[in-house]
Parts: sequence; structure tokens; C-alpha cells
Amino acid sequence: MSTTSPTLHLLHTCPFCWKIRSLAEHLGIDYKKKQINAMRMKKELKFTDGWNKVPVWTENTGEIIVDSTPIMIHIDAVYNNGEMWATHDEERRDKWMEWADTKLSKATVPILYGTIGSALKTTTRISKLEKFGFFSKRLYAWAGFPIMWGIIAKKRVKNDGRKPKKLWHDLLTDFTNEFGGESFFGGKEPDIVDIAAFGYMRSISPFPQFSLLEDHEAGMKWYRRVEQTLNI
Repeated sequence: MSTTSPTLHLLHTCPFCWKIRSLAEHLGIDYKKKQINAMRMKKELKFTDGWNKVPVWTENTGEIIVDSTPIMIHIDAVYNNGEMWATHDEERRDKWMEWADTKLSKATVPILYGTIGSALKTTTRISKLEKFGFFSKRLYAWAGFPIMWGIIAKKRVKNDGRKPKKLWHDLLTDFTNEFGGESFFGGKEPDIVDIAAFGYMRSISPFPQFSLLEDHEAGMKWYRRVEQTLNI
């Protein structure tokens, strides 16, 4: 049997990649991180037969798994006997997993790019964290923010009608209210929904906008509890 560690192909600031990183760290999995050049993603991910998006998980057997939630389910099954995916209430799990993958994932863009100032801070920070060439780094930092703010984030903020901070606070309230007095969505221990939601929130942590979430008391207490379970 091969002793090679599995590999996660990622962008450092990708919310979907943070889901996988959080689960792998929670389970204490020894894995390799391969950071992809955002400007050369299609070329560097040509082995995915047209998927061309991160995250991509490659097992030591050569098996390739794509798409963040299927990757999480795979990792849990292979390295944890499926214990985090297992539940007595599959309908509740599936409902809130879909909620995290739609509501929380989409909320990351408005909070990072919702104003022209925050968009500039975000693209500048990303240009330092991600793998770029010398010129593409500068191009992304200064040309990326008007696109992300003016075309994508501005539309999402307008359609939702809430300020990015209010949107996140409302989502955290909805989520933590579902705990039924327990410490986690999963009860006394975090389950796969906790880790997915945590991953999306964690993806904002490298940016100054994370401070907008820190005064949501219940959300931050839950976030810190999950954080304490990570093997980092």
C-alpha cells in the first residue's frame, strides 16, 4: 500500500477549499497542499478532465474527487468511517448542508467585495496570498477589484437588500438557533455541517472584514469551539 499522502489542490482564499482544509485538520489527516496559480487554473488542473475548478482532492491511489461537498463526504468515509456524515435525521442534515453551500457561500462575496474600499483591500490581500506571476499579481490587485465589486458583489448586495454585515449576522443567527441549546449543530460534537459552515466563515478570517463578524456573540462562540477541534 502506498504511503504517499493525499493532495488538496487549492486556492488559499477559496471558501470551498477552506471547507476541505477544515475537515482534514479536524480529522488530523496528513495531506499535501498544492496551491494553484489562479491565472493558469485550466492548465494546472487539466488532469480533472474539464472540471478546472478547486478544490480537487487526489488520493494516494490516484483517485480524483472534485466538488467540495462530495470531497468532504469522501474524506469522512475513507478516513473517519463516515461518522461525521452519519445522522439519525438525514433530512435536517441535507437541508442545512444545502443552506451552507448556498447561503453562506454566496455571502462571502458581499462581505469581502461589497464596497469599493473593501474590494480593493480584498484583491490586494489575495494578490499576496495566492500564487501569481510577477505581472499577473499586480494586474489582479488593481484590475480585479472593480470587477468583483462593480459586477458581482454590488448586484448581490442590491438583490439581497441587506448590508453585508447584517446578512452575515442574520445567517449566523439562523444557524446557531438551530442548535437547540447544544454547542454545535451536530450536538455535543461538530458534525459535517458544522465543519462546512465553519469553513465558509473561516475563509473570511485572512481579511480585515472578519472583524464585522466578531460581535455576533453566539456565532463567534460556536466558531471558536469548532476552531479548538482543529489539529493545527
